[in-house]
This record gives sequence, C-alpha cells and structure tokens, in this order.
Amino acid sequence: MQARDLMESDVKTVAPDDDVADAFKKFARYDFSGFPVVDDGDRLVGVVTESDLVDLFEPDDETLWIPIGLPPFVDTLTYQVKAPWADLDLGVDMVRNADRPISEVMSTDVATVTPDTDVNEVLDLLAGDDPDINRVPVVDDDGRLVGLIARQDVIRAFRDKRLA
Repeated sequence: MQARDLMESDVKTVAPDDDVADAFKKFARYDFSGFPVVDDGDRLVGVVTESDLVDLFEPDDETLWIPIGLPPFVDTLTYQVKAPWADLDLGVDMVRNADRPISEVMSTDVATVTPDTDVNEVLDLLAGDDPDINRVPVVDDDGRLVGLIARQDVIRAFRDKRLA
C-alpha cells in the first residue's frame, strides 16, 4: 500500500496571501483542523492550523495566579484564572489580526510524502513523536500538492482491507 492509496485528492487549501479572516471562514465552513497553504502554482508552502490562529489571541501575560488554602499550603496550591478584561482584548485582537496574511502565521516546516511513499513511512509520521502532525500533505516531484492523508484515512484504509 502506498500514499496514493490512502490520500484524499480533493483538498481544500488556502493561499499565503489569504488573510486570517478568510482562514477563520474556512474553518467554520469545513470540518478540518488545518489547511495546506499553496502558491499560485499549487506548490505547498506551508500549513495553517486552528492552533496557529488561536495562538494569535492568547497573550501570555494575562494569567493571574492566586494562592489558596491556609499556611503552610499557600506555596503549593494555586488556581489559574483569566483576568476579566481578557474578553475585551480578544475582540481587539480579532480586529487587529483579521487582515494579517496567512504567510505570517502558517507553519513552513511541513512533513510531506510523495504518492509512491510506502504506507509504513506515512504511519511513522502520523504516529511519531511530533504531536503536531495530524495530516500529511502528498506532493509530486515539483512540490505541487496532489493529496492529503489524515489519520482517519489510514485507519479507514486498514479497516477496509481487514473487512475485504
């Protein structure tokens, strides 16, 4: 079994010059957690995921740590809360980042395979140590996107083979 046997060839993509608002619309319209980013020649240039966009709206400096309990437990028990102004900041961040190009937030170090790649290599990528790999773009020799393999595609293929 090879990558071409597992891949979905009708892939929804975004362009590097699409803005964050366009990507949010696609995430709302399609039940995907990430999209390949392709240039005008359909060459893969990156991947944008929901977590890439969420990171735009999660400032690190708004977390408040409050000690709870009585001594001697004050040092060991803490509770994390968000400051009440965080909701207001989210709206401001949304407006501030809405027209930001995807090329500024996408991941560019993308693991890919070719259509001839053996299924074992695909499995190694999807089940490897990198928890960020949930889908593997399939590219031709020129780097053009020809398909996408998600974890469920691999599971479905093995189930179908077992039932056949």
